[in-house]
Amino acid sequence: MDKIKIGIPRGLFYYYDGYFLKNFFEYLNFELVVSPETNRIIIDEGINYANDEMCMSLKIFLGHIAYLKEKCDYVLIMRIDNYGRYDQTCTNFLALPDLVNNLFDVNILDINLNYLNNQNMYNELKKIGKKFGISISKLKEAHNSALIKTKKHNKNLITINKNKLYKNGLKILLVAHAYNTHDKYIGETVIKFLERNNINVIYSNHFESNKIKELSYKYWPNLYWYYNKENIGSLVSVYDKVDGIIFLSSFPCGPDSLVNELVIRKIKKPCLNIIIDDLNSLTGIETRLESFIDILEQKV
Repeated sequence: MDKIKIGIPRGLFYYYDGYFLKNFFEYLNFELVVSPETNRIIIDEGINYANDEMCMSLKIFLGHIAYLKEKCDYVLIMRIDNYGRYDQTCTNFLALPDLVNNLFDVNILDINLNYLNNQNMYNELKKIGKKFGISISKLKEAHNSALIKTKKHNKNLITINKNKLYKNGLKILLVAHAYNTHDKYIGETVIKFLERNNINVIYSNHFESNKIKELSYKYWPNLYWYYNKENIGSLVSVYDKVDGIIFLSSFPCGPDSLVNELVIRKIKKPCLNIIIDDLNSLTGIETRLESFIDILEQKV
């Protein structure tokens, strides 16, 4: 009997839970089809399916769905409503299964996170296990195995990130959502340029989430969005250890446009705000980065 193929789009939730989910489903002997790193073809496909109001990150996500639509039995989609009453997410995360269902003819395997309704990851995975006839004991094994591997993986990333704070040379904190930072067509452009210029790039999403989230209260005591709390908390955590800050977001992200602008007005350290829409030309971005580096070097 052929293995059930589950497609995982390399966008949005993938950069938060993708490592865990891949380990979980592989443990249970599913065949995974992960879409490739973002490229021009995927972007153009996403733009064809999207409307003008959608942010670039969501357009990219739809492009990854388009890539997967005929290559698997199910496409895994996460609907993330909240991680608690005061930890909400962007409406794009809330609407993902509905968007995909309306735009594509695919079988959706959905995970719905709503901690206010006791819909956490484990409970949602139990529903998937029941759907495919997987015993609770086997599912627990897969969950625990994936959790252990993910904790070890994340701990390693955090250690590498923190060690950069003590290296010689200029240090820049990149404040961005993980799906922008680590997307090949958005974040990699900025990161590679900085690294070619001997900059130590510190990632805002490679810190202990539970510890830094509360630090965001320094700039916004009642901040609504969970992932923005992580970003701003990391800024507070390393503010005195970095030489400059780059805010990277995709147009027209509502939470970022509000939160980043407010924080930029409050901080006194050199910062650069980059908003990505389409990357047909990288010249303008590289010119801005070069100028920002020049400013930092003059201050040292």
